[in-house]
Amino acid sequence: MMIDHGSPSPRPPGRPRSREADEAILAAALDLLIERGIGWTSIEQIARRAGVTRATVYRRFPNLTELLVRAVEWEFRGADTDTDDLPGWPDIDAMVTDWAGQLSDPRARRLIRRLYGTLDDLPELLRAYDTAHGSRQGRAVRTTLEQARSAGLLPPSSDPEVLQQVLSGAALQHLAAHPDSTGAEEIKAYFLAVLQQTGLAATALTQRRSTDR
Repeated sequence: MMIDHGSPSPRPPGRPRSREADEAILAAALDLLIERGIGWTSIEQIARRAGVTRATVYRRFPNLTELLVRAVEWEFRGADTDTDDLPGWPDIDAMVTDWAGQLSDPRARRLIRRLYGTLDDLPELLRAYDTAHGSRQGRAVRTTLEQARSAGLLPPSSDPEVLQQVLSGAALQHLAAHPDSTGAEEIKAYFLAVLQQTGLAATALTQRRSTDR
């Protein structure tokens, strides 16, 4: 779920260099998807926002779907790129703190909602997100939960895969039901409350707090 906001800085007048044009097009596509949704995003609008011609866009991307898929992949560039090592956290508290930081970013929240909103009409976008970031983070979450169970912080009968799905559902519920201005501390408390309902031992939190002192 970690999102890079690296939109290009304003360019001086004149035709952009190739890489600048690529990044301007991808950034424009993402911005329009977030602002207006898939139904109101077009090649013409993207070209206008990026400051290039439609022909420049079509030379790089054959259609809108391919462009948006590439834009999603570009947004998560550099995230979890090592195929051997999963992103990870030392414990549940660190994992939840990281999640809360990501979900306290209003732009990230809007983007995730837009991606899930395209599931029926353009499922390629959600698959691109899952390939670039989501599935790997899911595996890292399960690893963290397995470690917590082994340490006795979760019930022995708990299933990390099911708990990971519960947390993912809780994240989507928060995106739908809570304002984008919600701060990281409040979001963290929300996830910890969910985990405590699944049997997370209070010592999992007190131990973390004692090490932070």
